[in-house]
Amino acid sequence: MKTITVLGSTGSIGTQALEVASKHNIKVKALAAHSNASLLAQQAIEFDVQYVCIYQSDKVNNLKELLQGREIEILSGMKGLKSIAALDGVDIMLNSVVGMVGLEPTLTAIEQGTDIALANKETLVTGGELVIKAAEKNGVKIFPVDSEHSAIFQCLQGNKREQVRKIILTASGGPFYGKKKSQLENVTVADALNHPNWSMGNKITIDSATLMNKGLEFIEAMHLFGVKPEQIEIVIHRESVLHSAVEYNDCSVIAQLGVPDMKIPIQYALLYPERVECPVRLLSLTDYGTLTFARPDYETFDCLRACIKAITLGGTLPAVVNGANEAAVESFLSGKIGFLDIGKLVEGALENHQRKDVNELDDVLSADASARKYVYNEIERMKK
Repeated sequence: MKTITVLGSTGSIGTQALEVASKHNIKVKALAAHSNASLLAQQAIEFDVQYVCIYQSDKVNNLKELLQGREIEILSGMKGLKSIAALDGVDIMLNSVVGMVGLEPTLTAIEQGTDIALANKETLVTGGELVIKAAEKNGVKIFPVDSEHSAIFQCLQGNKREQVRKIILTASGGPFYGKKKSQLENVTVADALNHPNWSMGNKITIDSATLMNKGLEFIEAMHLFGVKPEQIEIVIHRESVLHSAVEYNDCSVIAQLGVPDMKIPIQYALLYPERVECPVRLLSLTDYGTLTFARPDYETFDCLRACIKAITLGGTLPAVVNGANEAAVESFLSGKIGFLDIGKLVEGALENHQRKDVNELDDVLSADASARKYVYNEIERMKK
């Protein structure tokens, strides 16, 4: 029986991971959430955990009341996340928190020697060089949870990495596929949150609408699979059935298909290398009838273009575009900027920051903070 911890347990990935844990008798030692004290307490009681962490410290008293009389240690903030990441006796830590906050707990768990089921893109986007080196040094495995990276991981099984010609990274295209910038000027938050295939949290759904999500996955794939930018082809696939593919040097292309349900890649990461029954509907290709594929529109979707440029130049620039995007998306969701401003701010941050090498965590944190400051200053300037 495996023992896991789950960071981001009250989010979409976290709740589905706990469904998988319940079905397959996986022991859960600790849980962490951003601010949903009520659901976190319910989960802690149901899974009889020893530790919980609520990231927002002002929710600690609420959580204490909900767990009163139970022998569960309550933690908070980044210190709490890192304490959970450092626990002994854990086989896998599932990191499904949102944003840059996921990097430090991942590094902590790796130092502890705990394998990682990674659903937090920003860990590798911002600190990929540090994370991969640390994982290799400590003999830690990183199992991708994103459906696309899980698909690539599965397509690589039993084959030699040096025989890979390219990775085909699929994208749904989001709710605005086929539209030009002139048609996106008056996009509302509700419009951007209306994803055609997946039910996800607000931040990742906006990232899907801007195609920033695919840009982040492009960067993540380079770190996970050791490929160059020119070895990744992004393909728009509206049906989200073919989750990604790998082309080998003999011209064979191996793909992984399945219904768009995150429990499949979550379960594969947690139970690897076992394949057992998964509580999702079966894929019927005849029901779909037709699967379509198209090229992305790099002119309309600035964020995608910015991410590819950032990782091609390397160093701290991926952390810059990620930090700028997090600040811009937060501002869009709160009604401070328009939809198209997200891409403008991300590209602006990239153009206004000098590339630096990543030698330590502070290099990443500094780039992130600088990018966010740029975005907030630009938003203030836009108001005038």
